Amino acid sequence: MRATLTEIYEARVAGGTLRADPAQHAVLPGLEEIRLWLEDQAGRPKGGLRGLFRKPPAPPKGLYLWGGVGRGKSMLMDLFFGAVDTGAKRRVHFHAFMQEIHHGMHEARKRHVDDALAPLAEAVAAGVRLLALDEMQITDITDAMIVGRLFGMLTADGVVIVTTSNRPPEDLYKDGLNRASFLPFIALLHDRMEVRELISPTDYRQHRLEGAQVYFTPAGHKSAAAIAAIWNDLTGGAQPVPLLLPVNGRKVEVPGFANGVGRASFWDLCARPLGPADFLAIAGAVRVLILEDVPQLSSANYNEAKRFVTLIDALYEAKVRLICSAAELPERLYIEGAGSFEFARTASRLREMQAADWGISP
Repeated sequence: MRATLTEIYEARVAGGTLRADPAQHAVLPGLEEIRLWLEDQAGRPKGGLRGLFRKPPAPPKGLYLWGGVGRGKSMLMDLFFGAVDTGAKRRVHFHAFMQEIHHGMHEARKRHVDDALAPLAEAVAAGVRLLALDEMQITDITDAMIVGRLFGMLTADGVVIVTTSNRPPEDLYKDGLNRASFLPFIALLHDRMEVRELISPTDYRQHRLEGAQVYFTPAGHKSAAAIAAIWNDLTGGAQPVPLLLPVNGRKVEVPGFANGVGRASFWDLCARPLGPADFLAIAGAVRVLILEDVPQLSSANYNEAKRFVTLIDALYEAKVRLICSAAELPERLYIEGAGSFEFARTASRLREMQAADWGISP
């Protein structure tokens, strides 16, 4: 007899790799029901016996799991996804999934397909019974106009969707342009998915960072090893994927992303022609940013230094946790040249962001 999700969870608690949390524990039976249905259907065609003898069993509702950052949503998704014994499953970050859909629609339009979304939804449904989407967040009008039809097509074709989000469905695309046309999607979420709030008093991601060193100097092999250990702890050793964010018709890339944690070098973000809107988008999409190899700043790299200041401002205002390796201490990063005097505020913010009680806003 294979262990249930509850038994797997309790074994990890007993082994010391997880901390018991009643809110997390309460979500597991619903996920177990989805797991059992998926495993029962593994290997069967979606149309039952091609519809000749009986109607195929209706899939269970999916799950929309939302709650504050660091409460264990992605951990529960990992546990569930890893335990489901079927090859017809896929887990992907919501932003990355939508980028694939946009690209596919662009290619379909070049072939003059009447409904560019339909063949994409059909292709996704043909390959998976379980679609696990992490960190669902809708801030882009294009995504808002597509996602309702897409979810409707997928669930109608028997795909079970499990997703995590920091927001309840009613707050998705809040105050967005033409939001009235987005409201039917919220109703669809409640119809096709069980909406559960993960009400936990503990921010586990923040708990793991409390009292930990988060600013490393000088940047080098020792700092890189320490940061790699933090990455593995925060993401469970997940394989990072690029995070592409739409900003004013462009795509801004954070090279590594997993479990709400972004990872980039100074040069990835500050040597490119990015501005405040780009850094605000990054700050809105990640809850922790690992920024590596910040160099000594001066008039010789003035433009890069200005972008670094703007990035830190965006992270500071959004209460994003910063893990950083740099050539020098904050007060000595920029000591000469135009802008060095103004950099004092950035140095002060870098110091404040190292504090053990620096929180992550829900």
